[in-house]
Amino acid sequence: MIFSSLSQSDRYTALHPLFPRAFDYIRDTDLFNLAPGRYHILGEDLIAIVEHLPGKTRETAKLEAHRRYIDIQMVLDGSEEMGWKPLADCHNPVSEHSIERDIRFFHDAAVSWIAVPPEHFCIFFPEDAHAPLVGDGLIRKVIFKIAVNPVQP
Repeated sequence: MIFSSLSQSDRYTALHPLFPRAFDYIRDTDLFNLAPGRYHILGEDLIAIVEHLPGKTRETAKLEAHRRYIDIQMVLDGSEEMGWKPLADCHNPVSEHSIERDIRFFHDAAVSWIAVPPEHFCIFFPEDAHAPLVGDGLIRKVIFKIAVNPVQP
């Protein structure tokens, strides 16, 4: 898991061949004018999901994990906390992994919480269980889904 500010994003571009493309999209796109929804930037390899949703409480937020995708979650507006726990320490799944949705939820509690203000982001790798959208009021954010093994680098 990585937590950083958008101004430091160049530090992370070498971690994955599609990270530069995701950060370029953030810099070159007026994300505030995108309607909530799914935007395919590079087929199924790089997808942006814009959300504008009410925040949850820590108690109602479920940890989730993905196998096919790395998440870059960036807050655009509002105050969000994101919970985190190593996937290897999650032992209480809600259900099996959904291959179609690439998600598995857990009843386990997060071991740490990160306050993520606007212009900041978290990167969650497949080994990171995370509980997003915790906060008061509406949260506007963008989630980049980056294929672990992209077809088109």
